[in-house]
Amino acid sequence: MTENLDPETGFLEQLGQRVRTMRALRGMSRKVLAKVSGISERYIAQLESGKGNVSIVLLRRVSDAMGAHLEDLIPAGEPAPDWPVIRDLLRKATPNQVAQAREILAGHAGGASAQRASFSGIALIGLRGAGKSTLGRMLAKKIGWSFVELNKEIERQNGLSVAEIIALYGQEGFRRMEQTALNQLLARKELMVLATGGGIVSEPLTFDLILQSFYTIWLKAEPEEHMTRVRGQGDLRPMADDRSAMAELRTILLSREPLYARANAVVDTAGLSVDAAAARLIEAVSPVLQNEARRFARG
Repeated sequence: MTENLDPETGFLEQLGQRVRTMRALRGMSRKVLAKVSGISERYIAQLESGKGNVSIVLLRRVSDAMGAHLEDLIPAGEPAPDWPVIRDLLRKATPNQVAQAREILAGHAGGASAQRASFSGIALIGLRGAGKSTLGRMLAKKIGWSFVELNKEIERQNGLSVAEIIALYGQEGFRRMEQTALNQLLARKELMVLATGGGIVSEPLTFDLILQSFYTIWLKAEPEEHMTRVRGQGDLRPMADDRSAMAELRTILLSREPLYARANAVVDTAGLSVDAAAARLIEAVSPVLQNEARRFARG
């Protein structure tokens, strides 16, 4: 954004940037967002470029289509990184929990902090085509833990494919089912290698639970490799029939990188064979396995 813009123009440019970033976090192309929201693709392009004089009703349709909160699209300064998690926790809190949180934030309450979630294993995050399923399955076999694909677990629990869930319940419904499935997996109290969906980082509470419960590894690759692998799998969601698929993928990756970077470790699979990437992943988790061995020895 250039300097010396009038306040209205600056506001619209920031609004457009937020819509574009939120869409990328969700992994949605403009075409998909237009279809789900019922707003023309041309209008969404104008909105994202800062030239759309959007009404609050249309903006709400855009946020609903992305399963986002309307306030996340309104420019109002950059919040603290933990704000989305705190906000979503407050939305789900009981009146008593809200009162306790208010006392703590005001400095009127003491005591130990809440106990962290118990260790549940290793979670793999990253864009589609990073190798989470292939490498995760190889890692689980090597170390003797169970392997779980979160999206497959969501489908099993709900009797619907991911595509059907999104078509019937939208992004918000899918994210709600994703969090439920994750909580049920954690309730098993068993060590696992978990392959997550690429967009899990867009849901603050669910991603925070992943970071608390697992040693998290970002499987990273070059955008061209992601595209090649996804095409090789015959899966073009959400970029089917989109001539700008590569540009969309780069935008998605750029928007998610700061969130993927919150992982405990990064394994770059760029240019590696499957076996070489698996070896690098096993090397990355060796400190975790050593700590688990020591814990069981003490027990």
